[in-house]
Amino acid sequence: MKELNSNDQQIAEKIYLIRGIKVMIDRDLAEMYDVKPIRLREQVKRNSERFPDHFMFQLLDEEVDFMVSQNAIPSRKHLGGSLPYAFTEHGILMLANVIKSQRAIAMSIKIIEVFVKFREMLISQKDLLLKFEQLEKLVVQHDNDITAIFQALKQLIIQKNEPREPIGFKFKK
Repeated sequence: MKELNSNDQQIAEKIYLIRGIKVMIDRDLAEMYDVKPIRLREQVKRNSERFPDHFMFQLLDEEVDFMVSQNAIPSRKHLGGSLPYAFTEHGILMLANVIKSQRAIAMSIKIIEVFVKFREMLISQKDLLLKFEQLEKLVVQHDNDITAIFQALKQLIIQKNEPREPIGFKFKK
């Protein structure tokens, strides 16, 4: 499994889970692409047909407040006074086609590679979880077997303490 190097880690720290989707916000992408956030938004608005809802969406006030409260972003001022746009992996790839700079293309490729590494790590974690579940079932079955053995032993011990009838013939005198 590929691990994240320090450059990948810097990108990974700018990926947020919002609405159950991994996204990056426009301000971070603009910084990585070396363009002003307002220019990035303008390009997106000019090419809105390239950005359906599952490629990009605008954050709600509550989502921004949550990100600030969780220290994902330092403050609302950090966002430039407007509600940011969040771009999914597909939206980030589309941005490279809209921005059209060499830096944007190179960074988009790098970002997509980080998303792919995330998926690989998630798959390996799912594999581990499956193995743990199988082990748990095995241990539970063994626990049940051991309990049954102990119950059988207890019954044998109890039976030994009960008086038994002698075995053999009784002679009459």
